Amino acid sequence: MRRKPRIPPAPLPQRHGVDPVRIRLPREGSWATARAYLVDRLAAGDGVIDTMIGEGLIVREDGRPLTVEAAYAPGMFLWFHRELPDEEPVPFPLEVVYRDDHIVVADKPHFLATTPRGSHVAETALARLRRDLGLPELGAAHRLDRLTAGLVLFTVRPGERGAYQSLFRDRLVGKEYEAVAPYDAALSLPRTVSSRILKERGVMAAREVEGEPNAVTGIGLAERRGGLARYRLTPRTGQTHQLRVHMSTLGVPILGDPLYPVVTGPVPAGDFRRPLQLLARTLEFTDPVTGREHRFVSGRTLGAWTSHDAWSAGGTGQP
Repeated sequence: MRRKPRIPPAPLPQRHGVDPVRIRLPREGSWATARAYLVDRLAAGDGVIDTMIGEGLIVREDGRPLTVEAAYAPGMFLWFHRELPDEEPVPFPLEVVYRDDHIVVADKPHFLATTPRGSHVAETALARLRRDLGLPELGAAHRLDRLTAGLVLFTVRPGERGAYQSLFRDRLVGKEYEAVAPYDAALSLPRTVSSRILKERGVMAAREVEGEPNAVTGIGLAERRGGLARYRLTPRTGQTHQLRVHMSTLGVPILGDPLYPVVTGPVPAGDFRRPLQLLARTLEFTDPVTGREHRFVSGRTLGAWTSHDAWSAGGTGQP
């Protein structure tokens, strides 16, 4: 059994709370130089790689700049900083609800991605917290969708991250969400919804397919007001868009959802109107490092419930 290669520490510092990109050259390849591999495999424009090499922006494990003539070495690690996209700032606060030597629990606003991905890099919860708290090694133990607000768990020490991630993998975290959606008197609640959800790369919306269920959600009615209701959602699994898919399947899609039941998204950058009315309300778990019993509750509210007219008219619904 081949052992995983040791990943050396990055020779470049973070920028704006964002790690440098790390590339490892494949064990097998016919490229004469490392430059040839980068030009062939990276989706960069004409001359971009040569410019970066010429300016010393691509470095080796020891921090020395890569040269044009450097031979291709299987397994070689290289680092560089990608050009940050021109991001629209998310104008809502990211609240820290708990912090100790091991974890940080943050209350994320709608529209803020959890970790750098795609066009959301510096304007993410992870990058913000690294900058604001001075914790460059902070990492996410799990993720919330960009459009979902609420509690997210981060780890302070890289060596402990796996222990916290395993809590989510092994379903040892109690999670409760809140959603605002239409009220249906014919819908019998509480109930448990089970289905098989498939999320394909490059396709915005997930879909339910035949097969063994991989997504299970408990759904209950918390409160009703006219034609709307506030629902309590308790996911027992963690499939992408699981809560949104299950609510839509029941005929009560979550207000503000641009994907379910009909794809109208993605939400344009800078459009902070009518956020998805889904909130990660509570997180509860036994700390795998300290043994402490933790229970955290979000201080956020859902605008369509507290002030539906304002939310419907295009208000952000942020507290």
